[in-house]
Amino acid sequence: MIILGIDPGTATTGYGLIKCNGEEVETLDYGSIRTSSDSDPEQRLEEIHEDIKSLINKYDPQALAIESVYFFKNAKSAIPVGQARGVAMLTAVKNNLEVFEFTPLQIKMAMTGYGKAKKKQVQKMVKEHLNLEEVPKPNDAADALGAALCCKRQLNNNNKE
Repeated sequence: MIILGIDPGTATTGYGLIKCNGEEVETLDYGSIRTSSDSDPEQRLEEIHEDIKSLINKYDPQALAIESVYFFKNAKSAIPVGQARGVAMLTAVKNNLEVFEFTPLQIKMAMTGYGKAKKKQVQKMVKEHLNLEEVPKPNDAADALGAALCCKRQLNNNNKE
């Protein structure tokens, strides 16, 4: 199974793709979709949609793992993140992917065993889980890979039941 992980944002949307075969996991790709602050909001969302659609067409994932927005100190940033999240989820559904949502706490627990782990700890564990030579950059890509790994773990646990 191929899982596309997404860390949503309007300026930067992180993505990571992993291929799972039981306990084995292979990193296929990761990076970020960056949009220009000079563009209109709808153009930025369209760009996110098109880039995610291209990733889906290239790698043919079966699932989308996305970080859920559960708390924001600033409504000004929460709304664009929510919009980017919605675009990613709609793109996935329109391309027949199953969507899995995970809170930051769930992702931290899956990666480190500690729900209040620091971002650097999570990134280090993503590197370890995927046997990468270095921590994935940018940070949004590492977070997206963390979401994909969290999804893999949940699916493996569900299959054992």
